[in-house]
Amino acid sequence: MTLAKHNAETEAKTEAELCDRAASHAADVAGEHFPELPVESINWETSTRMQRSAGKAVYNRASGQITIRLSWDAYEEYGWEKFYRTVRHELIHAWQYHEYDEADHGPTFTRWADPLNTDRHCERFAEPKYWLVCENCEKRDPRYQRSKIVKNPSDYRCQCGGDIRVEDA
Repeated sequence: MTLAKHNAETEAKTEAELCDRAASHAADVAGEHFPELPVESINWETSTRMQRSAGKAVYNRASGQITIRLSWDAYEEYGWEKFYRTVRHELIHAWQYHEYDEADHGPTFTRWADPLNTDRHCERFAEPKYWLVCENCEKRDPRYQRSKIVKNPSDYRCQCGGDIRVEDA
């Protein structure tokens, strides 16, 4: 398996460098595990707005185009040593889109998570501004912006049916 080489000199300093590094790493991994995936046709971009996920694979069914969006904030928090796992995670989704026209964290994802040394979900890298708390089951769900549910929690219910309250983080 191709391992992520890391040292301070090789850290991406710009968003463009991160996209280039991620694309190169993805090409190495895909060559070994997903040779049928046309990884060179994947668009790579970064976002400074993403706060809940470190990466996202986006699929345009009409054109077949796959775009992998990476969180610059997550990269800055993790560094490449940890962030390369996000690239591999999103690469699995890209492969799922290519093969099945859909992607999820079900059996086809799980089958590849260990061999590609990646996780089903990323660790939190940004602090939430709010917590949604169920009055019934006490489930806590982070929120990073003042969304509709944060503004009007009485319009929503927890999956268990309980009322939701909002707490400042």
